[in-house]
Amino acid sequence: MMDWIPIGLVIFKLVVLGIGMFYAIKWHYDQGKKGKVRDRRALLRTASMVAVVFVLALVGLVQLTLAVSRMIGLDMNL
Repeated sequence: MMDWIPIGLVIFKLVVLGIGMFYAIKWHYDQGKKGKVRDRRALLRTASMVAVVFVLALVGLVQLTLAVSRMIGLDMNL
């Protein structure tokens, strides 16, 4: 019985992700059919904000990783 649990959970995960991807693609396709023209400035502003948030999150994750590694005694010096 316990051997089937990982198989069932992987199948469930694939089904859920597949359904999510289908609806994400469908939503983007429907948005493209609307012919909605976005302001180029707003698009560039949004893209730059997303990039800044990503870089800040990456820097924070690196700092957290280094702090935890120092706390547990790992030598992470280059």
